[in-house]
Amino acid sequence: MADSIAVELSEFVSDPARIVTAPRVLDRLSHDFYWYSPVLRPKLAPKVADVAVQPRDMDELMAVLGYALREKVPVTVRGAGTGNYGQCVPLRGGILLDLSLLDKLETITRDGVAICQPGLRLGELEAVARAKGWELRMYPSTLLKASVGGFLAGGSGGIGSVAHGGLRDFDTVRGFEFVTMEEQPRIVAYEGEAVHEILHAWGTNGILTRIWFALTPAIEWTQFTAAFDTYEQAFTFAETIACGRNWTKRLVTVFEWPIPDFFTPIRRFVRNQKAMVLLMIASSQIDQLREILASSGGEETFAGSYDGPRTQPLLSDYTWNHTTLWAMKADPAYTYLQCGFSGASCRQQFQLLRERFGTEFLFHIEFMKNGKGEIYPGAIPIVRFTTEERLNDMIEYCRSIDVFVANPHVNYLEDGGRFRPDNIQLRAKQKYDPHGLLNPGKMISFQKESSGR
Repeated sequence: MADSIAVELSEFVSDPARIVTAPRVLDRLSHDFYWYSPVLRPKLAPKVADVAVQPRDMDELMAVLGYALREKVPVTVRGAGTGNYGQCVPLRGGILLDLSLLDKLETITRDGVAICQPGLRLGELEAVARAKGWELRMYPSTLLKASVGGFLAGGSGGIGSVAHGGLRDFDTVRGFEFVTMEEQPRIVAYEGEAVHEILHAWGTNGILTRIWFALTPAIEWTQFTAAFDTYEQAFTFAETIACGRNWTKRLVTVFEWPIPDFFTPIRRFVRNQKAMVLLMIASSQIDQLREILASSGGEETFAGSYDGPRTQPLLSDYTWNHTTLWAMKADPAYTYLQCGFSGASCRQQFQLLRERFGTEFLFHIEFMKNGKGEIYPGAIPIVRFTTEERLNDMIEYCRSIDVFVANPHVNYLEDGGRFRPDNIQLRAKQKYDPHGLLNPGKMISFQKESSGR
């Protein structure tokens, strides 16, 4: 089957090198960082596309999709492959559509909106934007590798979310064009609230091809780390900065011990047995920050300027889900959850989790702003994996004490925490992908409805 698909695709793709059937390359393109999850690892490792194709323009893209529709071949879209839930893993073979060559930055408008193709790397956009007086509102810890389209399709927030919220907040995604998988593929333009029909749907209901992505004026940032005797002290200090309206911040992160000990390349900034706070703060506020730190019982361990994505050390490499990666390097038994704590009762929630799970559950907090403008402690806790049942017990208990959990150990949208209860993403799939050819198996409500027809 793979050979026949490749032969057919050669009619539409001018360079044979952009039609991939070599097993090792195909295996690499068919996978992302799903292996962060010990539950997903055995399920997704064997999954691979029949063929991968790398279109270089819209004509080739539309021709490939037209072929897939005629032959009813599944299509799974890949950005840069930095996702953690198997978003780009093809469950049913078919065509792996690699959009990495559609990477043009068309322009940055005078009011700070980047107009670009989906394959553009976020790190490149950050560098170009800062040279023009702008910067990303938020970005994942995979800044240098992640693509804009992949971030919109599978991401939710990151560095900068403490100030600007997540991708679904404050009109950060102004609009986009996407290609449908109707009987005749077509380009559809969405803007405003309508983008939420397609945004963060893992390419299950449309393929992003052109994006309007809002930026923010660039700020001179300082990276800053501090050590505290206790997690409580560290959290309280970080909460003061995160929630203080007078602070200009891009990142406010808290780690309890022993998480800082996992960060081998920056261990010189770590203090043994102490909790750690990592900040990106406006350089103009550093003196004030040091005054607050002195009265909070913390010790400054590093301060250095952020000069763009190539800054060394780039401390965001140790935050968000990169924290999980460092933990797994230290001990492969570690994995993670994605949580949201209550700003008002988080300390009680921390205590309940510690009483029930002890050090199986290690606190890693990323402060965020929600769509209402409220700051709350988001979290990517490091958890020790023993069995899937124990992991599910952690998830269920978190939810029972009103800790939100987006489950990163499932490979479908609905329990991943980002599926909208009003089902607009499902309705979009019914409209724009009636045959269920786009990333099949990742939107299970569509499967259930389809099976009942």
